[in-house]
Amino acid sequence: MIVTNQIVREFLQTRQATDEICAPLKFEDYVVQPVVDVSPPKWHLGHTTWFFEEFVLKKFKPGYEIFDEDFAFIFNSYYETVGKRVLRPNRGNLTRPSVEEVYRYRDYITNQLSEFLEDNLTEEVKRVVEIGMHHEKQHQELLITDIKYILGSNPLFPKYSETFEEHKIEKQRQKWVKIPEGVYEIGHVTRGFCFDNELGRHKVYLHPYKISNKLVTNEEYLEFMNAGGYNDFNYWHAEGWDWVNTNQVKAPKYWHFIDGEWQHYTLKGLKPIDPEAPLTHVSYYEAFAFAQWKELRLPTEFEWEIAQDYFDWGKRWEWTESAYLPYPGFKKDTGALGEYNGKFMVNQKVLRGSSVATSKNHSRYTYRNFFHPHLRWQYTGIRLAK
Repeated sequence: MIVTNQIVREFLQTRQATDEICAPLKFEDYVVQPVVDVSPPKWHLGHTTWFFEEFVLKKFKPGYEIFDEDFAFIFNSYYETVGKRVLRPNRGNLTRPSVEEVYRYRDYITNQLSEFLEDNLTEEVKRVVEIGMHHEKQHQELLITDIKYILGSNPLFPKYSETFEEHKIEKQRQKWVKIPEGVYEIGHVTRGFCFDNELGRHKVYLHPYKISNKLVTNEEYLEFMNAGGYNDFNYWHAEGWDWVNTNQVKAPKYWHFIDGEWQHYTLKGLKPIDPEAPLTHVSYYEAFAFAQWKELRLPTEFEWEIAQDYFDWGKRWEWTESAYLPYPGFKKDTGALGEYNGKFMVNQKVLRGSSVATSKNHSRYTYRNFFHPHLRWQYTGIRLAK
């Protein structure tokens, strides 16, 4: 049982971590939305604040005074149950409220909730606050990747940080881990926090397989590129081949061929590609095509979960060959929180692990991330199986 002061400490630490991510930004950076999948940092700050106001303070604190009636419309993301909202592509149009006002909103909710939690921590409140903290941790990861997209779209390739390390090299030698056939149990089992899409522990049968203990490196992917991988339809799904040709894709996201060499935009600015570093910012389409070129494949999410003790994961979200589907017995929560995961279980691929942008105490081997196959602004990488 987490006692009240622990919850308050965790809540305040979570809020502080978000503020620290935004600390290097200029005011102009807070509002930019280059593409629909990227939200402005100001919107992230408001949305993660609104979540606590909407689902905790308004529901559980008697006489709570709403900070601003318009903010529910502005900062709601996709909760149909809660009401109307600004459409996602229009978040970059919100020049008002100002950054200063959003930070005032943020301080107001942080103070209101921390005071409320000191004397009102029921099991129901605790459950929703834990969801809210992990929801904010998800947005911390999105903040980092969205900031990278915003700054990486600037032709000056500005630096965000001199200390954020994105490209840690895996030192171990590559080897294939053998997993015997059998019936294995999948899903969340510990008493710690998890999302509803991890629940429904169940058995799966796996054929014998091998999985790499290392992620695919930039050097390996360059070999695919130099061999004409982006020009040969044989390696691609039909949908992926259409995506390559429609968007004229020739390399991973943020890669630029400058003065005869490949460089890429990093949070430290434009840097030469490190051949030994794990590949990142590739779509599922690219991951699949690379595996086809290697005459190998991507692991399923179940193969990944069973083998995770045998490799050091957490540097990249790793594409799997699994569609994002509910586990046996999956049941959506009632009300708006029931919209959190279940309604997205269509046309998406599961990613496992975590990444260099994942917040502290937010990763676990049962975590099921999910994205559409063409997306690659997250720190997505490739682990091969056979």
